[in-house]
Amino acid sequence: MKWIAPVLAYLAVGFGLFQFHSAWGALLGFHFVIVVSLLIARPDVPIKTLLRGTNLNWTLLSILLCGSSGVTLYVLWRYFRVADDLPAQLKSIGLISSTWPVFIAYFVLVNPFLEEYFWRGYLGNPTNGLHISDFGYAGFHALILIGKVQTGSIIYSLIVLVFAGWLWRQIAREDRGLLAPVLGHMAADLSILVAVYWRR
Repeated sequence: MKWIAPVLAYLAVGFGLFQFHSAWGALLGFHFVIVVSLLIARPDVPIKTLLRGTNLNWTLLSILLCGSSGVTLYVLWRYFRVADDLPAQLKSIGLISSTWPVFIAYFVLVNPFLEEYFWRGYLGNPTNGLHISDFGYAGFHALILIGKVQTGSIIYSLIVLVFAGWLWRQIAREDRGLLAPVLGHMAADLSILVAVYWRR
């Protein structure tokens, strides 16, 4: 079950985006798979781990480093070779001016908790080196980026995301909790989505 869950999560994102052409469908399907998988698996990671942090320095590092991702995207937008028809692509999956604020709010306030508990809690590993969960976490983002940026930018993004997954795992181990990764994940999601919203 432990490695079926990520496969199902990938399928949920893929079906949501490419079959149903819905950003909400992809996100809610992804979250549904995560929640059901966790309910079935009943991992021995306490939910309160999501709110546990012992060192403010780890939290600040996570927020500042990860929050800079959206700033970097905004400033270097043209170097990422974003598709010229990105506004039309976003509109085609239901992200229009009236839905963006709610989508961003849900994504920032809910997604980090579910993803961190799933990828770093349930599927995480205390090893210092790279772990398959780091690649699993990074990989499904390629589905989101296909057609929106060029191949080189997708590869670059996946490398950064593998590093982010690894870093959040190390912070979670050192800080004995997932609060710093959750807050860093929130900062990353917020800054990236706001950059895309302003640049679209």
